[in-house]
Amino acid sequence: MDLARPQVAALRTRSAAARLGLVAVPVAFFAVFFAYPVAAIVARGLHVDGAWRFGRLWDVLGQSDIRHVLWFTTWQALASTALTLLIALPGAYVFARFDFPGKQVLRAVVTVPFVLPTVVVGTAFLALVGRGGLLDELWGVRLDTTVWAILLAHVFFNYAVVVRTVGGLWAQLDPRQEEAARMLGASRWTAWRTVTLPALGPAVAAAALMVFLFTFTSFGVVQILGGPAFSTLEVEIYRQTSEIFDLSTAAVLTIVQFLAVGFILAVHAWTVRRRESALRLVDASVTARRPRGAGQWALLAGVLAVVAVLLVLPLAVLVRRSLDAPGFGYYRALTESDGGVFLVAPIEAIGNSLRYAVVATLIAVLVGGLAAAALTRRDAGRFVRGFDALLMLPLGVSAVTVGFGFLISLDEPPLDLRSSWILVPLAQALVGVPFVVRTMLPVLRAVDDRLREAAAVLGASPWRVWREIDLPMVRRALLIAAGFAFAVSLGEFGATVFIARPDNPTLPVAVARLLGRAGDLNYGQAMALSTVLMVVCAVALLVLERLRTDRTGEF
Repeated sequence: MDLARPQVAALRTRSAAARLGLVAVPVAFFAVFFAYPVAAIVARGLHVDGAWRFGRLWDVLGQSDIRHVLWFTTWQALASTALTLLIALPGAYVFARFDFPGKQVLRAVVTVPFVLPTVVVGTAFLALVGRGGLLDELWGVRLDTTVWAILLAHVFFNYAVVVRTVGGLWAQLDPRQEEAARMLGASRWTAWRTVTLPALGPAVAAAALMVFLFTFTSFGVVQILGGPAFSTLEVEIYRQTSEIFDLSTAAVLTIVQFLAVGFILAVHAWTVRRRESALRLVDASVTARRPRGAGQWALLAGVLAVVAVLLVLPLAVLVRRSLDAPGFGYYRALTESDGGVFLVAPIEAIGNSLRYAVVATLIAVLVGGLAAAALTRRDAGRFVRGFDALLMLPLGVSAVTVGFGFLISLDEPPLDLRSSWILVPLAQALVGVPFVVRTMLPVLRAVDDRLREAAAVLGASPWRVWREIDLPMVRRALLIAAGFAFAVSLGEFGATVFIARPDNPTLPVAVARLLGRAGDLNYGQAMALSTVLMVVCAVALLVLERLRTDRTGEF
């Protein structure tokens, strides 16, 4: 349909105004529940006796123990990233190039660790390498409170990042290019090094930066497995805030982490843009084939062994430890309240987490959906494009800072929410919104603007245009986004540990509190609750796998 230019211009003007109206809700949400609490705690730490103490930055960074924390945070993130790439790249190749029975089920199994809360990851490895763990039972070896336990747990958590990010692109690279190089006399290694590796470079770099980001800001894993000897920036911020009550030091560390993660996200965005624009891809379904020869079958067997030992075994040991007490004793103990750490029976954390996660998902879908709709047009203004980058900030700021910021900033009317249950889902939604936006935005941008313009010219209201044009195309993406937001909300720990009330604990908070208490009963209950949380997250993942609309294998 050819529309008159004045009509199109008027429609686009109204569309721009509507887009600014849509972005108003996400901007207000982030301003009140993210920028304000973070600024409040930073100001509380650096504004002392009526004056700004910026010299405190150098005082804190000059402390030897803080320099040790900064060094360990960076060193373990680099080591975790290198180890993850070394172990996961063969898996990326197998998933990209091989076709074998059970491949889709195995892909889901590989992805389960990534959606698990970090508290569960730490607990699973504690059951494997900690006191009374499998290694302790078989050989008397304990690796908890060692750096190796932390590194292996980070590989466990991030294995799927490399497999999905690199493997997704690898599956779409045309294999005939490498075959042509071999026909011209190049060896298999030379052909891979000169043809395939340069094409995979941006994807490998993007995966490495994502893994580095997740491990640089690691909290739950290090908190459980590191003990007093090891502390990342995130753990140190928590310690300075909740144990020492030194807000000044916590504020400085928050600024340092924010700047470091902001740089990482900027580099990551640059590599993603390179990856999206640099290659001509083919259908992934035509590149996979059954393994040929003893070498390829051995590679497949090796990858399956790594998955079994590194990914499946810790979860299996976690489940086994939760069943050590006869007659499901640890699970039955979850129904009893001891009047100690919990004011209610620990099992009530399951219902609390589910309720909080549902509310957080609704908030994240509403805020993230409006933001994605505002960002749909590629010709969006500079302000809207800038807001796109701001949506990623909750992933770069300490969740501990956000949680404690809630307590010290949202304590006066009209936002006196410290005693309200809504604080928990609000904090969880902050982390879920970026996942919603990144899931929905590509689908919304794929909708032809001319369809919307034609419907508007024919008299459809903006709501009807959305309902008739956008919603049918974005429905699955919306469900996937809701699933990701639900899984992320269910496992959020850094902020929730501050604001969850003792009579309404969430599953991650309950697990951490049980692990912090002595006694086999508390340890067993922590294993049981972690198993429940793992099962809920795994079910959410399986639903996501069935709803996925793309087959590229990327996040």
